[in-house]
Amino acid sequence: MKVNPKDVSVPKLHAYLLGAIGPRPIAFASTIDKEGNPNLSPFSFFNVFSANPPIAIFSPARRGRDNTIKHTYENVKEVPEVVINVVNFDITEQMSLSSTEYPKGTDEFTKSGLTPIASELIRPFRVKESPVQFECKVKEVVELGTSGGAGNLVICEVVMIHIDDSVLDEEGKIDQTKIDLVGRMGGNYYVRAHGKALFEVAKPLQKLGIGVDAISPDIRNSKILTGNHLGKLGNVEELPDETTVNDYKLTELADIFITLEDDSAALEVALHERARDLLDQGSVDEAWMTLLAYND
Repeated sequence: MKVNPKDVSVPKLHAYLLGAIGPRPIAFASTIDKEGNPNLSPFSFFNVFSANPPIAIFSPARRGRDNTIKHTYENVKEVPEVVINVVNFDITEQMSLSSTEYPKGTDEFTKSGLTPIASELIRPFRVKESPVQFECKVKEVVELGTSGGAGNLVICEVVMIHIDDSVLDEEGKIDQTKIDLVGRMGGNYYVRAHGKALFEVAKPLQKLGIGVDAISPDIRNSKILTGNHLGKLGNVEELPDETTVNDYKLTELADIFITLEDDSAALEVALHERARDLLDQGSVDEAWMTLLAYND
């Protein structure tokens, strides 16, 4: 299927974009107008783009159906300040309720049942129930178009961060297993970054992995190992030496080799399956020794 953005309606294009690009973090944006009336609304066109200076950007886009602009956009033009409150699972339904298109001047804090608390350096209120709140000064608003669906990039500099102690680990870092973040998907779908949904990937920043291209074709073309498995194998700096592989073969793989010594095809499958399981457990070195033992 091919989609030329110029050949489809804005609602259909919007659905393709949001259905494919996700999970998207949610900027639960608190603003005020020039009269001091608070506003609270979520936006999933959002991310952090710099640490020095600390910059976050979110986009209150023009409504696709009637090309009207949102109160948040009007407010940051009048009062260039915003609190970006992080959304976790505990406040998801209240966050969603606040996205209702209430008339201008309606206090979404009251409608959603969330608690406004004073910021330290800016005028908009923070959401007490949010685990992390970013006080921001708006540096610039970039208007991407004048038609329905066009975004307005609100470029914000973070001037103060408030973090609930309950989401911190022993080292004072944000514990991803505690913060319980929620991301936006397409349609009515959200995703919860919690439990088995969380997994770790070793970052290849301080070492030079051999790369998938350095893996022998019999392993690279395995029908058992996936691209993720090959990525793990390619992220090692060097392969186990022959002596280490032989010792491992004699101690850990002896039963497999004895049982399948007369069936090379079955032996290869068994070793690849064992390597797959070891990689799934994070035992990359043992997986390599298992795979190399077949060619030993």
